[in-house]
Order: sequence, then structure tokens, then C-alpha cells
Amino acid sequence: MRVDDFDFQLPESNIALRPADPRDTAKLLVVNHQDDGSLQDSGVRSLAEFLKEGDTLVFNDTKVIPAQLDGVRRRGETGAKVGVTLHMRTSQNSWKAFVRGAKKLAVGESVEFGSQDFSAEVLSKNGSEVEFKFNRSGANLDLALVEYGHIPLPPYIASKRADDIHDEKDYQTIYAREAGAVAAPTAGLHFTDKIFQSLDDAGISRHFVTLHVGAGTFLPVKVDDTEDHVMHAEIGTVTQQVANELNAVRKNGGRIVCVGTTSLRLLESSVSKDGVFEPWSGATDIFITPGYKFKATDVLMTNFHLPRSTLFMLVSAFAGFETMKSAYQHAIQSDYRFYSYGDSSLLFPARHSAG
Repeated sequence: MRVDDFDFQLPESNIALRPADPRDTAKLLVVNHQDDGSLQDSGVRSLAEFLKEGDTLVFNDTKVIPAQLDGVRRRGETGAKVGVTLHMRTSQNSWKAFVRGAKKLAVGESVEFGSQDFSAEVLSKNGSEVEFKFNRSGANLDLALVEYGHIPLPPYIASKRADDIHDEKDYQTIYAREAGAVAAPTAGLHFTDKIFQSLDDAGISRHFVTLHVGAGTFLPVKVDDTEDHVMHAEIGTVTQQVANELNAVRKNGGRIVCVGTTSLRLLESSVSKDGVFEPWSGATDIFITPGYKFKATDVLMTNFHLPRSTLFMLVSAFAGFETMKSAYQHAIQSDYRFYSYGDSSLLFPARHSAG
């Protein structure tokens, strides 16, 4: 399909720069609940009302790390500033990163991050993507990132304001536990203990998988046709226990409700052609566009995404292209808040997208 088909006009006033407070007071647009393309305005606190006993929610428990670094490349007596956003760990002491000012770097050169004691060597370059080998490793590298790094807010927020102490909590789910993401699984930001209790009371279970979200999720699609786009890979894990439990949910007639496109993409990567969940670990670069046949996901909860983005393509594949165009226009006209700190939607599949 043409990438232009997924374009739409979004007023600046609809872009959320801060989350709802409390976080579970965000709006929820329910799409196609009656299998007729209908839209229903609600709130995330009412999530359980649209699900049924025996369903299960699948969350991504990745934890955002302070992956934004300000560096200086030293060359003789001169220095050049570069901005580094780590996006995928490749070993205990190396990361791939997107670099603002990558043209200033050459393979073999060193970049200092806040101190001569914390630096990295440029191992390779591919445009703005650079692989660094740090002078610290494992837990020591993690501690250095905490000391010298900061939360990498999405570019549409970072261009409006600097990150601050509030983001350290706001840009993290309450159940985050597996450190490694450089972007939050934002559909999960709405959840609170109060919502978990309402789901428990309704007989709706929850399971956790891990996909370390990379900064590639924010990269624009620069090609004209979706078939020419290449996704950046992200590392994920589905355990044997979770796979077994999800299979049991399906066997008992329950639905798999993915909280966020990250958990959806991970499950769709791990499920067999027959729709059986299997343990899985590794990198996924799955790219979902209209025409994809979903095998793992019955319902999707997700925030509102950027025009021309791979994530808007994904939701269009799930709930129907025309349905999602109408849903987004309704959301804009009804003052829903978009993107990472914005409101949410609960999507039921178009008939043709059922696996």
C-alpha cells in the first residue's frame, strides 16, 4: 500500500505533553465492539466492562532505561558534541544507537559521556546508526547509564520540552521489571492497582511478556510503498510458562487481549501457524500492514499513533483501514489526546483480520 494512504492531519493541540493525572483517568475510545464498526467513548477505568470473564490481558513488562546520552568526540585539541540514543544492546558492553551528529564520528574514535571515565569506541556506522563499545560492561555499564543518561522522551515531546523528574515515574509502567527499553510500552502507562483490582473482580487474568522497545519505533517511514520499509529489530522473550497459560486461556474460550502494539508484535512473532503459543526468545522485526492475518491477538488496547507510522498501519490491519480512519477523525474532533502520554483505544478486529 502507499504510505500516503496512512496520512492524516493532527492539530498540535491534540498532542499530549503530560499524561492524565491520575494516569487511569485517560479516555478510552472503544472501536468495533459490536462488530459493526461502531465507536463508543469511555474511560480506561471502565476497561473491564468491555471484556468478559476468562479473557486475559498480556502486558509488556520491559523497563525504560536512561538511554539518552550527551557525548563529546575528542580529536586532538578539538571536540564535537553528539547526541546518542541507545536502541538495542548487542553485548554486555556494546549498544547500537541513533546519533545526532553521526557525521562527526569515524570508526575507531572515542566519545566521552560526561566524564573521561565513561566513554565508548565507535565500532561501526550506517548513516545515523552507530554501534558503540563502552569501557564499562554489564551491571557497571547499567549504573553508568543511570548516572550520566536521561529518559529518552519521544521526539514529539522532546521537541517541546526537556525531560524532568516527573518523567522518571510517568514514562514507566507500574509493573516494569525487565530493564532494557528505550521507549515505553505506552498503552500500559494507564494501568493502576485500582484497574488491576477491577479486572481481578471481573475474572480477567493477566500475563507478562518482555519486548525491549527501541527508538526505531519513532523513526519516520521514508519510502513511498509499505513493501519497501525495513523495520528495526527489537529483542523479546515469551517464556514456556506464559505460552502454556495463553494456550489454556484459548482452550477455555477466553480471548487474548494485547496491551500495546509491542506485546501484540511479540505474540504474533511467537505463535505457530496453527495459532499455538510457543516459547520464544530473540529479535523480531515483524511489520504488520493491512492484509496480515492475526493468529495471536483477539483484542488490542493501544494509544493513538502518528500519521504515516508503522503503528497506525498495524492498527489499520487489525481493526480495518476505513474503520481506523473514522476512529481517528472522531478522536481528533472529540479532543482525545494523542501519542505516548495520550489517551487510549480498545480495538476489536475487523472480520477479515481474524486469524
